[in-house]
Amino acid sequence: MQGKKHYSEKLFKQFQLSDRVPAENFYRRLKEVLDLHWLYRATKKYYGTEGQQSIDPVVFFKLILIGYLENLGSDRRIINTVSLRLDMLFFVGYDIDEPLPWHSTLSRTRQLYGEELFKQLFKEVLKQCIDKGMVAGRRQVMDSVAVKANAGMDSLVKKEILDDASIYADELKGEEEKNEDDNDDDKGDSDSYRNKTVSAARNKAVQLHHKWKAKAYKDMPRGKSLIKGDEGSRPKFVSNHTHYSTTDPEARVSVKPGKPRQLNYQAQVSVDTAHHVITQIQTDYADKKDSQCLPSL
Repeated sequence: MQGKKHYSEKLFKQFQLSDRVPAENFYRRLKEVLDLHWLYRATKKYYGTEGQQSIDPVVFFKLILIGYLENLGSDRRIINTVSLRLDMLFFVGYDIDEPLPWHSTLSRTRQLYGEELFKQLFKEVLKQCIDKGMVAGRRQVMDSVAVKANAGMDSLVKKEILDDASIYADELKGEEEKNEDDNDDDKGDSDSYRNKTVSAARNKAVQLHHKWKAKAYKDMPRGKSLIKGDEGSRPKFVSNHTHYSTTDPEARVSVKPGKPRQLNYQAQVSVDTAHHVITQIQTDYADKKDSQCLPSL
């Protein structure tokens, strides 16, 4: 006889997440081995003793971990995805009828915690991987990937040309001697100034190179112009030596084969080949070669 399923919601029901998540499920296994209770001590300094309770620090970092593992590009997508997955709810410690934190809570909490806390989390997780024998330490594979900056090519402007670079160098030297106790502040100011200026000699060399490219590529197919209203011209020549982004001065122009030229950063990653555990990750300027980043990596 043909069966037909009839469904009507029950007002009362008995349900346990642990009964619905299989023992071999990835997030159930991760919940058993990942110990993040040290985060309560590490984040205690960010909170007072009175007022409304914040999001659980362990829950916050587990949600961020889910976003990384599932390649979820926004806090809103993280919350929406977790709300639909029983295994993820079990991993973060929420029941099916328990409301998850707002996505804006994740954004505010991320801003609250300092960079050092995230580095400490990386080191603690790496230590747990080493203790479990997942890191052999015999062979490391290192590679880089371009990370698109939050800035467009239209934000590029020409750097200020210094008539005499030696004058600028002397000014920096005198400023450093004058404020020896404020080295960090001076370094930030001088780096920002260098990003927006170029010596006359360097600018002349780059312009000569651009003229050579314009002559050499004259018969090449034309691309999309970066100059608004001038779609028939070739894209303007830009260089990290002569241009910088007003939106993100730290971003650099770079290009990969088969990829468009855009403002990027460079993420350097080192992986242990035993179980593909990431042992180091760092961000650098996109105009650097991998060999230049190797010592710090």
